[in-house]
Amino acid sequence: MNETLAPPRISSGASEITRRLQWRLLTLGLVLSDFVAVALAFRIAYFVRFEISPGFFQADADPLFVFYQTSALLLVPLWLFIFALVGLYNRQKILSGTREYALVFNATTAGLFIVIAAGFLQPQLIFARGWLLMAWGLIFLLASLGRFSIRRGIYYFRRHGYFIQNAVIIGANSEGISLAEQLTNRKTSGLQVIGFIDQKYSTGVCVSNNLEVLGNVDHLPDLVIRYDIEELILASSAFTTRDRMLDVFQQFGVSGDVNVRLSSGLYEIFTTGLTVKDFASVPLVSLNKVRLTGIDHFLKLLLDYSLTIPALILIFPFLLLIAIAVKFDSPGPVIFRRRVMGMNGKQFDAYKFRTMSINGDELLSGFPELMNELAENYKLKEDPRVTRAGKFLRKSSLDELPQFFNVLKREMSLVGPRIITPEEVEKYSKWDLNLLTVKPGITGLWQVSGRSDVSYDERVRLDMYYIRNWNIWLDLHILFQTIPAVIRRRGAY
Repeated sequence: MNETLAPPRISSGASEITRRLQWRLLTLGLVLSDFVAVALAFRIAYFVRFEISPGFFQADADPLFVFYQTSALLLVPLWLFIFALVGLYNRQKILSGTREYALVFNATTAGLFIVIAAGFLQPQLIFARGWLLMAWGLIFLLASLGRFSIRRGIYYFRRHGYFIQNAVIIGANSEGISLAEQLTNRKTSGLQVIGFIDQKYSTGVCVSNNLEVLGNVDHLPDLVIRYDIEELILASSAFTTRDRMLDVFQQFGVSGDVNVRLSSGLYEIFTTGLTVKDFASVPLVSLNKVRLTGIDHFLKLLLDYSLTIPALILIFPFLLLIAIAVKFDSPGPVIFRRRVMGMNGKQFDAYKFRTMSINGDELLSGFPELMNELAENYKLKEDPRVTRAGKFLRKSSLDELPQFFNVLKREMSLVGPRIITPEEVEKYSKWDLNLLTVKPGITGLWQVSGRSDVSYDERVRLDMYYIRNWNIWLDLHILFQTIPAVIRRRGAY
């Protein structure tokens, strides 16, 4: 017996015609931004090379302004054509963060080589190498800045219901619910999840985050039209038969109006990322061993070293003063080495200034209730083992400064999940696969969200949110918030 479809709801988005107009305006804006970026890059390059003409450039008797102006008039459309060829105006490839910048770099480099090849084939086309190289770098920089600015604007509009695609998740099992929560929490994703499609639940049943079951798979053709759905997201673990999943792909897989996307089926490892490679024409899926690769890895490494090295140079005398205070306050080593879990499960020693007495276990043995609290939360608010100097160091977070050396050794990062011991791994349950795909951090979302006042389950959730939503701007945002969090000392003990 067919169920009655859920009544239509009024979404915050615009009509189909208005949404198409939005995307056309965005494409036009990108073309104009790139046009200005490329033209400006050629002009600035000419100004620096010939009008300023720094001493390291070879002097030119005649810079031939008309020649370079005419060349630029031809090269600007060429660059825009290359941008279009690599998909920089394709709706599926824009607004994709660092991947979009990688496309800009590849397209700009392709344009450079085309000009070089043209000069090789036509010897009369003689371009100053300095002008050409500066133009290449400036095109990448200015085009990237333009697209970055546009993306910030689009994120703003998405929070107000524009540039949104309606999506439904097929499968209301644990994987489907996790996907819905992830997409719903990310307001700038561009996807508005309006509900679930499921065979087990009745239409209208609220499953998660006020999202209802809209119908079953048989209702999909009507629901796609009814709710103007553009994205179908299949939680593959929700399908009991392979044929049922294939039915969805056969109906909508080649549709020009609807995108069908398939989750991994193992949401626990979804964060890590998947790679598809053909072996003997057979596509096989493998897991990425690390969360960050390529330019993402480079940007994070650059951020770590560009801040850590200057910071260590500046605070080194201060580190010596703290070391002397720790040494004179209580007997024992200055540095405490804590065995913790690193990326891909590799263990290492995280450095901290010693804040506890060396006979700490003996002191704690007289407080069984504190021992139980420690076993549960791995933290104690009132810890009898902490020394006088240690209390100050913990309150001010100065005890963690030696971890800058862990960053230099590439064992840690400035920003990342909280470092955990091997015994704590089980606390992360199925999420430990995700946790160990990135380096732990000196600071992180847990640091700026209350530190030790945050429950352990909340720490796990914050770590998973950070890993799933990482980008370089999130790192900068957390670093910007860390200093006020340390000054307030909330949750520090």
